[in-house]
Amino acid sequence: MLSVEQLPSAVQQPDYDRARLHTRMVHIGVGAFHRAHQAVCSDRLASEHGSDWGYCEVNLNSGEVIHALRAQSLLYTVSEMADDTLSTRVIGVIREALHGQSDGIAAVIDAMSQPEVAIVSMTVTEKGYCHHPASGELNLQHPAIQHDLAHPHAPASLPGIILAAIKRRWQQGLPPFSVMSCDNMPENGHVTRQVVVQLAEQQDAALAGYIRNTLTFPSTMVDRIVPAMTEETFATLEQQLGSRDDAGVVCEPFFQWVIEDNFVSGRPAWEKAGAELVADVVPFEEMKLRMLNGSHSFLAYLGYLGGYQHISDCMADASYLQAARQLMLDEQAPTLRIQGVDLTAYADSLIARYQNRAIKHRTYQIATDGSQKLPQRWLASIRWHLRNGSDFDLLALGVAGWMRYVSGVDEQSNAIVINDPLKEEIARRVAESAEGAERVAALLSLRSVFGEDLASEKRLVERVNHFSQQLAARGARETVRQLVTGR
Repeated sequence: MLSVEQLPSAVQQPDYDRARLHTRMVHIGVGAFHRAHQAVCSDRLASEHGSDWGYCEVNLNSGEVIHALRAQSLLYTVSEMADDTLSTRVIGVIREALHGQSDGIAAVIDAMSQPEVAIVSMTVTEKGYCHHPASGELNLQHPAIQHDLAHPHAPASLPGIILAAIKRRWQQGLPPFSVMSCDNMPENGHVTRQVVVQLAEQQDAALAGYIRNTLTFPSTMVDRIVPAMTEETFATLEQQLGSRDDAGVVCEPFFQWVIEDNFVSGRPAWEKAGAELVADVVPFEEMKLRMLNGSHSFLAYLGYLGGYQHISDCMADASYLQAARQLMLDEQAPTLRIQGVDLTAYADSLIARYQNRAIKHRTYQIATDGSQKLPQRWLASIRWHLRNGSDFDLLALGVAGWMRYVSGVDEQSNAIVINDPLKEEIARRVAESAEGAERVAALLSLRSVFGEDLASEKRLVERVNHFSQQLAARGARETVRQLVTGR
């Protein structure tokens, strides 16, 4: 358990009165990323500018982090690591912590219904929104949504829980809150608004109208590499800090948070602590999702298949480094709408971040939930290239790499444990198709991922088939090398 009294003197501790903090924000999804990103920004704001905006943190499923926080007076450490250097601070902006399963969903809705709460935010990954990734529409057949339609007063899904809190505040005449997604989805605020409103339409037309006319759903773009914590990382931190922090996280020094300035009941002055408040987040989202997340997914699938455990391992292979950079600049950058940004410098900065040896960002971690990630990271760009008649070989190789990965066997004939909300449907299509063109057709026809159009795009089908054959015959490393070197 973390002992703040025994921490080294170099560790920065809260220098503000934590008792002055008010629970004005409820955050759902207390994963490593939130603890190393939004919470850090809010902690800096409290430390440097006297902000009194505190968090109630909520995990709906796993309770380990919540219980660890409670045992440590709601304190934890964030350690920024760059190769051989480490800088640590203690985060103190958490006022409450709830676990949906052990404390009950009613307690979560009660917390969101506190009059002072002005923002409900979330980092639950793409699959938490219960939507169709290809369209952004609410998936009415999702088991959690089906449950919520039958039991609206005891919701199980993220949209259902948020909707229940909105309804209670509406009925009690309390001020509305803003709902802020911090997940890696294009127009994440729009997606969040859409799933909440569409669920409301199934329950109460007047409530749906109230949400449309009153609440705001600001979009955000978040960027910081935060690897999943491992026992090795915990042990390293314990050695550095002198006590074990079961809620601690490590991350890279880089931090970026771009926020649409659209809050109905106020917000912290995050811009004073490093965030950017803008009128339109979408160009920033597209840049990050396609150049950073898109290249990350490419390295995840091709790197895992090639035997590379971490992104930094991929960067030690000159062909993978070149492929990632070419993907960013040749196939992703042309599709972007952002103005006034040096995209070459941005790509080079991403490569430098990927080379950080201290950040053990596992290719397997990034490869999870691919069916939810492909539409925004690759497929929107592929559609752009199809419309414009331009080449997209690296993107097509990425799709072929994903298909080989989800087929469930690596290049050494070892089983790959697939972690994806569509894993059963994917496994069925893999089992019912032969490797090669038949499997490519079977997976491209996943409409919730590839939409209604891509399975019939001859250029895409041809290039994915080509690279599927290359991966089967030569393996990932040689396929990547031949593509970037031309020989």
